[in-house]
Amino acid sequence: MSLYKIKGNIITPMRVINNGEACFEADNKSGSRIIYVGVQKNDDSFYNVIDCSGKFVAPGFIDIHVHGGGGHDFMDGTVDAFLGAARLHASHGTATLLPTTLTCPDEELFEVFEVFEKAKNTENDGSFLAGLHLEGPYFSKEQKGAQDENYLKLPKKEHYTKILEAGKNKILRWSVAPELVGALELGTELKKLGITASIGHSDALYEQAIEAYESGYTLLTHFYSGMSTLVRKDGFRYPGLIESGYMLEDFDVEVIADGCHLPPSMLKYVYRTKGAGKVALITDAMRGAGQTEGETILGSLKNGFTVYIEDGVAKLADRKAFGGSVATTDRLVRNMVKLASVDICDAVRMMTMTPAKLVNLKTKGVLSAGFDADFTIFDDNINVEMTISNGKVIFERDNNGYN
Repeated sequence: MSLYKIKGNIITPMRVINNGEACFEADNKSGSRIIYVGVQKNDDSFYNVIDCSGKFVAPGFIDIHVHGGGGHDFMDGTVDAFLGAARLHASHGTATLLPTTLTCPDEELFEVFEVFEKAKNTENDGSFLAGLHLEGPYFSKEQKGAQDENYLKLPKKEHYTKILEAGKNKILRWSVAPELVGALELGTELKKLGITASIGHSDALYEQAIEAYESGYTLLTHFYSGMSTLVRKDGFRYPGLIESGYMLEDFDVEVIADGCHLPPSMLKYVYRTKGAGKVALITDAMRGAGQTEGETILGSLKNGFTVYIEDGVAKLADRKAFGGSVATTDRLVRNMVKLASVDICDAVRMMTMTPAKLVNLKTKGVLSAGFDADFTIFDDNINVEMTISNGKVIFERDNNGYN
């Protein structure tokens, strides 16, 4: 076991401790835990010191909805794809991520389960692979977005039971359209298993959203994207999921804060209305994250389709809709601060403490004694200097003396 100390401006993220320190034990066998966070008071001679004076030291960023990056997609079905995407996101501050699937054939999904298990047990110099987020296949055709309609299904018990058995101890969250026959029963089952039930790619209206919440659905997947809004039928207006996200205050929401999926004005509105404790920032990034503009593939190399990276986002061939995000977590935090005028503590909270809470990562997202030794260190412009996950440096821009 080794002792380390990071000096800098500590974002807990509930407050900033200027010229503070975070001390932790690094142990490969029993795990790495924070032992002290506060003003500088411990004798440097007992620690390996990482001097980040003048920089911000935040909890490690947590991305609970990400499909890939660096030319890799988790649907590629290879360990190299998992580890390659994890390395790319580590270089942008992500200490922990949830590999996210797309609607696909069953055999492809089960292959992802197997590869995830192999990747998790392989030496990884990138972001920690905490568990899977299943996005599909139980979605509305009307709100499918870039999901492949050929593989959409109804949530029948005999089908989702097979998935839950194959994905046992791997699945942390599942996005579903709750208006589908059988979806409410699935929500109850997910709640029982401790899996976060999320509403996504759904055409549900307000009354159905209430039923979904009562059945265990607590989170709205990529808020505003792939979901219903106010509709008019026979002269009467009916609120959709977007309105439900505000009207039902207990719903948590996640937003793609890339500045493209939602403009700065809407980022401000979501934050001011819901608050940092109910909003998680997500990249929803596909393989094009970290790549230059041009042609790339959305989904697996085998079953995916061509999209084009332009203007900081991936677009479908006709340019009439987005085909995926190419965001990274540092960009999300930077946008919330620079574009949405959010203070640094709340911007970091939406990238750490809130997503950890939403998917039950109980020892992550906060800098406090007893929590995992996960840190993201960055400058005033949210340029990442170092990422530490479970006490291990997984990205370092400069040599700060950590061995």
